[in-house]
Amino acid sequence: MKPKVIAIAGPTASGKTKMAIDLALKIGGEIVSADSRLVYKGFDIAAAKPTLEERRGIPHYLIDIVEPEFDYSTGLYYDDAKKTISEIIARGKTPIIAGGTGLYFRVLLEDYNLPRVECNQELRNSLDLREKEDLLDELKCLDIDTFERLKNSNKRRIIRALEIIKTLNKPLSELCTIKTPEFDVEWKCPEMESREWLYERINKRVDLMIEQGIVDETKFLLKKHGRIKNFVDTIGYKEILMFIDGKMSLEEASDKLKQHSRNYAKRQLTWFRKNHELNIKI
Repeated sequence: MKPKVIAIAGPTASGKTKMAIDLALKIGGEIVSADSRLVYKGFDIAAAKPTLEERRGIPHYLIDIVEPEFDYSTGLYYDDAKKTISEIIARGKTPIIAGGTGLYFRVLLEDYNLPRVECNQELRNSLDLREKEDLLDELKCLDIDTFERLKNSNKRRIIRALEIIKTLNKPLSELCTIKTPEFDVEWKCPEMESREWLYERINKRVDLMIEQGIVDETKFLLKKHGRIKNFVDTIGYKEILMFIDGKMSLEEASDKLKQHSRNYAKRQLTWFRKNHELNIKI
């Protein structure tokens, strides 16, 4: 029999964290984060990282495990999450995988077999100097199937795809083979009333981030780490940096953060709708 896990997936601000904690308290579960920004130490307010008080004594894993300078890959996430799940099960607890990074769920719990390629920082830096549209044009020539899948993705994912293709000299679509899922997964998604309901929650979350001190957090991280890629490319920090740099007012930066967060939620909804067991209707 395959190990049993519960997966709680959905877009930002939909209520995944509370749902996971409530369920963990009810059934004796422990939570494994599936969020690509929660792994970074110090990425607290912008990433909506649950506080110790909010966690209510429930163990949480794969949160605050690396410094922002470290490029934490999906492959590393798979290795760490699989090991953590085994340890939770060995303690007689139920693993609850909760988050909003679709690729993490796909690699860990679904049928996607990710090719393993070490980071080539020199290649990444050279690709990063180019415009996103230029990178997409090259990706379209090298691998039309991957282009169609990633054409609306962020620049970082496009660079990673080109890195794999150039390193292995094969289309990524040929390398991403199908595997048999390793876990018996019970999928759950927070109930969402409508798209407008979700967007209003996102707007309120951004207002709360301002109140909680995201400006001071951004200044602290800027002083500590400088303008490293994982910092300046994170929704929340990149908008507040525009305010810190004097390029827009705090109100304008807040509005831009709300817009980018809504756009991100749209992309998440598109991803998670492909999993019919989540039954996303909005």
